[in-house]
Amino acid sequence: MPESASSSVQQARQLLADRLRELVKDSGLEGKEVAARCGWYPSKVSRISTGRQTPSEDDIRAWCAATGAEDHAADLIASLRAVEGMWVSWRRMERAGLRQAQEARLPLYERTRWFRAYSPGLFPGLIQTYGYTEDVLRAVQRRRVMVDDVADAVASRMERQSVLHEGQRRFAFLVEESVLRSGIGDADTQREQLDHLLTVGALPNVSVGVVPTRLGRARMPVEGFWIFDTAQVNVELVSGYLTITQPSEIKAYADTFATLADIAVYGTKARALITRARNSLV
Repeated sequence: MPESASSSVQQARQLLADRLRELVKDSGLEGKEVAARCGWYPSKVSRISTGRQTPSEDDIRAWCAATGAEDHAADLIASLRAVEGMWVSWRRMERAGLRQAQEARLPLYERTRWFRAYSPGLFPGLIQTYGYTEDVLRAVQRRRVMVDDVADAVASRMERQSVLHEGQRRFAFLVEESVLRSGIGDADTQREQLDHLLTVGALPNVSVGVVPTRLGRARMPVEGFWIFDTAQVNVELVSGYLTITQPSEIKAYADTFATLADIAVYGTKARALITRARNSLV
């Protein structure tokens, strides 16, 4: 698994290492004895037990067998999979196509009641039109995905938008003013998207804020992010998809969202910016 700057990933990796080290301690063995039983160099045991190397599932099975703790293997492998799921490269996530990546997020959306999203470059997926989504996903597919299942992926994202109208859910979307003129697709696609933004923004459970462009304002953060209730943050980076579950990190993103929300405009002022962008299309 690639290294990540997220302490959520680092801490989860370290907790797994701590549990494996405890098995060695409980067995009364030395690290070099575990290495010998597993057929490894002692340095590998050291790297795994200190969190410098993430073990494979086979490594965990061998470790548990060597320490007489086979009954712990299933739980530890489940922990490993959870750690690996915190950081997923786009290549891994999209190797079977874009549809599967879209469908994989549906359970998270269905169980979330409070959505907060900040987007510096595109309209968030939940408030995209069919045409806008098609253009975005087609660009993704051309850049990094061999499988062409764009039509199915678009349909999946459109289906996911049903959460806007189901249950007692709240949504707060923040977009940079530049997104209103991002130029995705042709003028008709952008016009339809801006009209849709006005419609969605009128829903009673939806807040749409536009962060105005002005001099003297620090542009932060550079990455877009989603906050799901107070349980999870997802960040789309150039290289992959990061899931954050550490409370302190979730709070950092929530605080950043609040800061951006304070400088955003809403209601009449937001509609004026959206309408101005729409009217500028030729």
